[in-house]
Amino acid sequence: MANLDVNSVIEDTEQLLGELDQLLEARERGREQQKMQQSESNKVNDAANSDSGKAKSKSKNRAANQAAVQLLIETYPQTFSRNQVRPLKIGIQEDLLADDKVSKNKVKRALASYVRSLAYYRSLQAGADRVDLQGAAAGQVTEAEAEHAKGKLKELNRQRRERDKQRRQEEREREKSDRLNNKLEQLMQLNKR
Repeated sequence: MANLDVNSVIEDTEQLLGELDQLLEARERGREQQKMQQSESNKVNDAANSDSGKAKSKSKNRAANQAAVQLLIETYPQTFSRNQVRPLKIGIQEDLLADDKVSKNKVKRALASYVRSLAYYRSLQAGADRVDLQGAAAGQVTEAEAEHAKGKLKELNRQRRERDKQRRQEEREREKSDRLNNKLEQLMQLNKR
């Protein structure tokens, strides 16, 4: 009977050792993956550092675009607004350039930003009045234009959902890896005792 107890203990020990070997192998694979990820991260950081001029330029462009939009809002408050975005008259760019209150470059920047905003796409409802520089009605949004705007909104929302989904997936994978590493650390600490 004592012989059975010893055999049982030996089997349990061998099973535990096998599980420990598997955990250690998984930990080593995890460390190798971390090294690879760190290497990739370093490459990305190096690329980002070399592209930092591009990032700064993009940030400056965004700020310049927003400043140009703000200039249009201040110059033509009856037409442009951040709170009550309305569809603009077809050909309003030519009217802005002819009015000559804002430079050509700023008009182009401002309009490009303004008409690509979510609020502007939402304002493009079939039958909605378009506005001119005085805020007066100057045509209406057609059904085709409204459908195009709906398609753009759907696409932008789909892209946002995909980015959010990817971000959540990466976070889950990071948390899973952290949990596994913590458990392995605890197991190693227990094994050292």
